Amino acid sequence: MVEKELVSDSELIELAKKAREKAYVPYSHFAVGAALLTREGKVYLGANIENASYGLTTCAERTAIFKAVSEGERDFVAMAVVADSEEVSAPCGACRQVLAEFGEDIRVIMVNLEGKRLEMSSGELLPQAFTAKNMAGAGQDDRETTSKRGEVQKNG
Repeated sequence: MVEKELVSDSELIELAKKAREKAYVPYSHFAVGAALLTREGKVYLGANIENASYGLTTCAERTAIFKAVSEGERDFVAMAVVADSEEVSAPCGACRQVLAEFGEDIRVIMVNLEGKRLEMSSGELLPQAFTAKNMAGAGQDDRETTSKRGEVQKNG
C-alpha cells in the first residue's frame, strides 16, 4: 500500500506500471497492473496472478480491490489499469462487477505502455450492474451487514 496526501492521475498510472512488473503470468505472458485510490489517499496495488487452472486466475484489478477491502477500505475514487497492448485494455466483466459493488462513480483510467489512455466511470463500464439495490427485500433478515463505507447496518 502507498499512502500520500494527493495522488495525481500520472502518479497512479506510474504505480500501476510498477505493480504490473510483479505480475505472475507464465501462461499468457500478458502482465497487467492496477493501482486503486481510496478517498483518503491510500493506494493499493495489484497484478494479475495466473494459475494452470485458468479459472483460478485473478486479475490485477480484483487483486487491488481485494487487498484494499481486506484492510477495511470501502470508499474508492479511482483505479489505473496498465497493460502492454496495442489498444487500452478494459477490465474484464468480473472486475467490472466487483468495481460496481463499491460504486458507479469510480474513475477507471486505462492505459497501454505507449501512453494511449481512456477514462470511464465504473458505471459506464458496467451499466445496469447487479448491486445490493437489486436485492432489496430479498432474503433480508435480522442479521447485521457492513455497508461499503464500513457502517454496521441492521437488516430487516
